[in-house]
Amino acid sequence: MQTTAIPTSIHFEEVFSTINGAIYQSDSENCWYVDFAGKLARFDYRNLLKLKKAVYKIDIEVLLLDSTKTPDLEILFICACDHCYVLSLIQIIALKELLQGTFVMLELNHIIYDRLKRIVA
Repeated sequence: MQTTAIPTSIHFEEVFSTINGAIYQSDSENCWYVDFAGKLARFDYRNLLKLKKAVYKIDIEVLLLDSTKTPDLEILFICACDHCYVLSLIQIIALKELLQGTFVMLELNHIIYDRLKRIVA
C-alpha cells in the first residue's frame, strides 16, 4: 500500500465522499487528494480528469458478463502520474460513483458561483 505524506500545514476541503472513499481539494497546493482503495493519492486537475476518463472507459457490463475464467481485476495506470490502481469490479463501480459525485459537486459549485456573480454585478 502506497500513501502520500501530507504536511500538517496543508489544508484541504472535502469535495465529495462515499463510504468507500473521498476526494479532497487543496487550494494552497492546487491539487486534489483521492482517498480510495487504502491509499491517499495526490493528483493535479489534469490527472484527475485522466483518472475519470480511464474509469469511465471500463465497460463493467462486458466484464460482468464475461464467462471466461479470467480474474475480475483491472489495472488503472494514468500516464504522467505516479499512481496506479489494481481494482476489482466492485471497487471500479465504487470509484466511478466517487468520481461522478465529485464532478457533479464541482459543476454545482461553478453554477452557484456564476449565479451569485450575476446577482452582484
